[in-house]
Amino acid sequence: MPAFRPFPAPGVSHPVPMPDGSVHEGTVFLSAVIDHPRFEVGYYTYASAHHPPEDWAAYLAPYLYPFSPEKLTIGRFCQIASGVEFITASANHRYDGISTFPFAVFGGGPVEGRPSMPSPGADTCVGHDVWIGTGARILPGARIGSGAIIGAGAVVSGEVAPYTIVAGNPARPVRRRFAPETIERLLEIAWWEWPIDRILAHEAAICGGDLSALEHAARH
Repeated sequence: MPAFRPFPAPGVSHPVPMPDGSVHEGTVFLSAVIDHPRFEVGYYTYASAHHPPEDWAAYLAPYLYPFSPEKLTIGRFCQIASGVEFITASANHRYDGISTFPFAVFGGGPVEGRPSMPSPGADTCVGHDVWIGTGARILPGARIGSGAIIGAGAVVSGEVAPYTIVAGNPARPVRRRFAPETIERLLEIAWWEWPIDRILAHEAAICGGDLSALEHAARH
């Protein structure tokens, strides 16, 4: 019988052990490694990178600055593959006039209130248990519902409904993972809010296809 290995705490930076006793440097629980005033991430959400960065916040969201007006919020138990990038609103240029050039960035007076700077953009929000595939790009102000799957290389803007699979550039819905009434019941259960011991005890129901079993687990 294989030795029992306890589930890592959300404060563990590198939660995947290797056979030689080392850890997989390219996989991290983001809540343990993100220290950024505009970047919020829930417990057990992990990200992977083929070449681990020193600064995971800058790697994932290179235009999100400590002084940015917008926020990036990611829920619990999300899975973020290598090469994913969140292009947040501070990357925007003004494009409602004649020129898009950001004159204020290069000088000639204070930045605040300059006509070449765009207005503050919307926050980018990702729900719980979202899988974002390799090389996907999440554009400013995107809102991704819980349980969604973002295909590899997809370019996502706007809103992705819960438990919807999207793919392509621009990303388009491929299909809903479940019927609307099932999605409503899953969002009501919200298993990601349970304590981790309870989640592990009902792993089969959470990862399986028996909604009745999961609802039974939610009640007990």
